[in-house]
Amino acid sequence: MFESLFDAPLLIAGPVIIGSLCLFGVIGLLVVRRYILPKLQIQDADSGFCGAMQQAVMVFYGLSVALILVNVWQHYYDVARAISQEADAVAALYHDVSSYPEPSRSQLRKELREYIDHIIHQAWPLQQRGETPFTGGKMLDTFQATLNSFEPPTEGLKVLHAETMRDYNELVLALGLRLDAVQVRLPGVLWFIIIAGALISLSSSFFFRVEDVWLQGIQISLLAAFIGIAIFLIFAFDRPFRGELGLRPDSYQRVYDVLMKR
Repeated sequence: MFESLFDAPLLIAGPVIIGSLCLFGVIGLLVVRRYILPKLQIQDADSGFCGAMQQAVMVFYGLSVALILVNVWQHYYDVARAISQEADAVAALYHDVSSYPEPSRSQLRKELREYIDHIIHQAWPLQQRGETPFTGGKMLDTFQATLNSFEPPTEGLKVLHAETMRDYNELVLALGLRLDAVQVRLPGVLWFIIIAGALISLSSSFFFRVEDVWLQGIQISLLAAFIGIAIFLIFAFDRPFRGELGLRPDSYQRVYDVLMKR
């Protein structure tokens, strides 16, 4: 159930997250003012203590959410960079093997085209569903076997072959980073801290004696909306391949269109 939320449109997920917190804030405020505050002997002098406590709660919660958000964004950026590195490595390999003699040249170029096509049309849909595609690794094993079977007949081709092997190793490393990223996500305990911290932060604002309930309700709703926006940002970038902000195979498509269709 929770995983399926990451596939929801952002225009739905965003208002749901923000609206739920605002609704909790308003309902919680009304309940506390009607049933709890009358039973508490709160004086005007207690406002300073309540304000200091809420400030402490918000500071610690704000720091926690900020660190989590920075970590999520950094992971999203690292995955995007790994994707670009993999596409660039394929492009470099394709350029290298284009200088090989026949029949190795045609075979190696064919296997790289199949690899790119596999990423775009088969691997990517699996990644968008949160599944790790392993077929690409087997295809690279086949490519490596073909590459290893080639014996450079000249010194120039020996140098080129060594460069091709280096580019191939970079491709393997980039593939590993992409596959690892499919399952990397915030653990459940951090999501619990994010949600529980938001509810505690809002709840701490209920215990102020503000004469105008509308004023207090508006202020709490604004606080809830701000917290909801922060949670929504974490939600939107937590799964690099999922949802509307999920990474797309544009880099691979560019390599295929520019190099491999010629």
